[in-house]
Amino acid sequence: MCPLGGPLVDAPGSLLARGRMVCHCLLIETPSSGLVLVDTGFGLADMREPEQRIGRAFLKITAPKMDPVQAAVSQVKALGFQPEDVRHIVLTHMDLDHAGGLADFPAAAVHVMGDELAAAQQPTFRERERYKSVQWAHGPRWSPHKPSAGERWFGFECVRDIAGLPAEILMIPLSGHSRGHAGVAVQSAGQWLLHCGDAYFHHGEMEPEYRCPSGFRAFQSMVAVNDSLRRANLGRLRDLVRAHSREARVFCAHDATELARSLD
Repeated sequence: MCPLGGPLVDAPGSLLARGRMVCHCLLIETPSSGLVLVDTGFGLADMREPEQRIGRAFLKITAPKMDPVQAAVSQVKALGFQPEDVRHIVLTHMDLDHAGGLADFPAAAVHVMGDELAAAQQPTFRERERYKSVQWAHGPRWSPHKPSAGERWFGFECVRDIAGLPAEILMIPLSGHSRGHAGVAVQSAGQWLLHCGDAYFHHGEMEPEYRCPSGFRAFQSMVAVNDSLRRANLGRLRDLVRAHSREARVFCAHDATELARSLD
């Protein structure tokens, strides 16, 4: 996505310069549960009919480059797999730029926090523009979840023992950006990876000296359903990074710098 704003969105030049944001998804190969996809980004149908499925306002603001090669399903195929090999999808939340590819994996079970599914299916007036029911009109196999009583992950509430998934994949409630927003933690090679979704937008928000372009700061506050809760969870994520950087690595959904670091 390429929003206008220049330095307001961490891009050089004038306010007419465009920034660069990504839709960072994860593909996890498991021994017994097939492939697991964390978030889907935009789907092929979104790219064929962007105005109908995404809306003119979002397209104008974010200017996404609708390249089918970048769709999650295309990336899966490029790795030598088939869409039906993706047996589970775990969503950080159901905003249109995170759930658009659900229809490309119609056989997958879709894991999501119960509060988020309720928000998407019965949105309030304020929430209605962020969810696009056409993206799940094919009727996914929903698997809604809530935090497990007493279970903690580095001090955070978590959802463990997710049906069909290995114990190394957890959901971490991080509400605020949306009603049922969550992070997804994956244990791999002795370290936890935490996909934070939209709990924050810029890598500088996790640095010792907090920094975030003013455009991103304003946008996050504006779209949050509960900004005080969002900011509280942001603080908890910063504490996690400070105290447990060796055990857990965090990244968000839209920061191109963090995506590049993960590919190094």
